[in-house]
Amino acid sequence: MEHNRVIALGFFDGVHRGHSALLQKARQRAGELGCRAAALTFDAHPDTVVFGQPVELINTMEDRKYLVTQLYGLDEVLVAHFDRAMASMPWETFVEDVLIRQLGARHVVCGHDFSFGAKGRGNPQRLTEKCAQWGVGCDVIGRVEYGGFPISSTHIRQLIHQGSMEEAALLLGHPHLLTGVVTHGKELGRRLGIPTANLPLPEGLLAPAFGVYATKVFLPDGSQWTAVTNVGVRPTVHDSLGPMVEPWLLDYNGDLYGQTIRIEFYRQLRPEQKFASLDDLKAEILRNAEETREYFHAAREIGI
Repeated sequence: MEHNRVIALGFFDGVHRGHSALLQKARQRAGELGCRAAALTFDAHPDTVVFGQPVELINTMEDRKYLVTQLYGLDEVLVAHFDRAMASMPWETFVEDVLIRQLGARHVVCGHDFSFGAKGRGNPQRLTEKCAQWGVGCDVIGRVEYGGFPISSTHIRQLIHQGSMEEAALLLGHPHLLTGVVTHGKELGRRLGIPTANLPLPEGLLAPAFGVYATKVFLPDGSQWTAVTNVGVRPTVHDSLGPMVEPWLLDYNGDLYGQTIRIEFYRQLRPEQKFASLDDLKAEILRNAEETREYFHAAREIGI
């Protein structure tokens, strides 16, 4: 196989500032070597497979691919199937058979704490030495900090779970986002004059704290819209749809059913709550819409 890839190694959940140095270095090396820049990730979190501990992910695979390619300019995202066979693979086999023979690595980039292979015996030093034996280059990226603390997907998950979107964005380097296909709901919002798009929360994905958020929505035609978005189970109406993400695109008139939209979360406006009546619910949503407009107006004023 032709060795024409520079490969950044990691799970890349969230694609945060801690990953940025790896991805930027991979893009740089690919330019120098005339290769394709790629990120290698996995379809299941290693902790889930190895330890049986389900990990709620920050991003869907599609959003991970979007961030890696659009935010950092890599050419492709390679997805390896992570199962018990992969977890028990000797580290040497992972380097020689997977990275070099199967994926055609000419150069690899990893973080200082990257571990791989059976019992995590593979580490950056062993990776560097094994790659050198095959004439493959290797860069090891040091720890990335923000505010004096290391950036981690675990910490970012905690912030999103709390609804602390502005703090999460500082560590992510971009707003938290969710892409999905708009489905049919109960159309209560339309009857209230507040038509929302309905996106079910994908299984295994971390749910932001239930509540109402100032967001932006990006449509397939390239347009973007300010939106007030509810995440939760709609306690006022007692329906049975389960947790949903429901953006109301302000000033938008159109049919979004079946379209794939991307939502970016900027600030939580309030927790989800039960109201005494639908009129009270509508009044509060209209107030949240004004808060959303004011938030983005203020952001534009200071150049955000």
